Amino acid sequence: MAARLWQETAILILATLIAILALVEGINTGVVFWIWVVVMIVALIRRPLVEKAALPPPADPVPADPEIVLRTAFSGLAALDVPVLIIDREASVLMQNAAADKAFGAFPPGAHISAKLRSPGVLDMVRETVTTNTPNQIEHSERLPSERVYIVRIAPIDLPESDVEPGTFFVLSFRDISELRHIDRMRSDFVANASHELRTPLASLRGFIETIQGPAKADPKAQQRFLGIMFDQTTRMSRLVDDLLSLSRLELKSHIAPDQKVDLVPLLGHVRDALLPLAGDLDVTINLHLPPGKVEVLGDRDELVQVFENLIENACKYGQEGKVVEVSLLNEPGQAVEVIVSDRGPGIPAEHVPRLTERFYRVNVEDSRSKKGTGLGLAIVKHILTRHRARLIVKSEVGKGTDFTVRF
Repeated sequence: MAARLWQETAILILATLIAILALVEGINTGVVFWIWVVVMIVALIRRPLVEKAALPPPADPVPADPEIVLRTAFSGLAALDVPVLIIDREASVLMQNAAADKAFGAFPPGAHISAKLRSPGVLDMVRETVTTNTPNQIEHSERLPSERVYIVRIAPIDLPESDVEPGTFFVLSFRDISELRHIDRMRSDFVANASHELRTPLASLRGFIETIQGPAKADPKAQQRFLGIMFDQTTRMSRLVDDLLSLSRLELKSHIAPDQKVDLVPLLGHVRDALLPLAGDLDVTINLHLPPGKVEVLGDRDELVQVFENLIENACKYGQEGKVVEVSLLNEPGQAVEVIVSDRGPGIPAEHVPRLTERFYRVNVEDSRSKKGTGLGLAIVKHILTRHRARLIVKSEVGKGTDFTVRF
């Protein structure tokens, strides 16, 4: 800035000196003024042109180091939770992000992708893209260590900042759609199971109605017996429809967490009292272990009643052999509030435990139907607890009983 001001001042002094000399020579004052203006204009116009002419010609851009450009481009992918690999034309792995490391393990430096990915479909897709230099994608399933389904996509990387030719490097990404596939299977299973569960009692009703209208038309005792069975079937269908509607309502508001305080001490007492007649019929004792004072959680009272009614009723029915159901409310300082429902029944084999909350899943179909279960009780419990941001933990040992823990 100082240099620029000095240059402007020098021009002004030069023009003023020329004007003074003109006056000394006796030139008219008006003419001197215009000489001064012209000198100033010429000097101001000429200076930037001279400066521009003096500038050195622009140098040709130096191509950036391909490895630096590649690492810069990869830095934006490194933080993604989607597994991403950078490979070259030989299908050697140059870089991988943390998600890829977690999903497939670390590739040795410069290793071929077949070191970890041996799917013929993936390898053929990579080979085709390297040859044609066009993006491609397939659906790929991994069976071990657990079943996962990915949309695998490969595309060439364009690095305009470097002199690397297009098609030298490729990005290979894996989008996990396992949960979507699982939901699709559950939906189709749900429709099939719901249809089956309704079809069976409807077929029974139709058969009994035809019998009452035909062979048993004049048999009051047979009619009375058949009407009792028909009542049981309609009651079962009514429970099934109610459970289906409950699931639908819960799904609609699953994203809205309840914000009301609910005291679990009187709530569990209410549930125990409501189930005493059922427990008496099954010759089961319900023991309630409650701490002194209030134990409050954020929740919806009616929904929590439904949760503990389902859990305690199941413990009475399926743990009937143990004769006792223990319900414990734990509220230790610094620990999560827990409600544990324990029975001393036959227990549940380990392979069935992860699927207990699936709709219509039953460990023993005949046993469940004989106890008038709809197969939806634990699915409803899971949905309610998900809305309450709580967890259901199941521990069971064959021959020793089962513990269902609700942890808030």
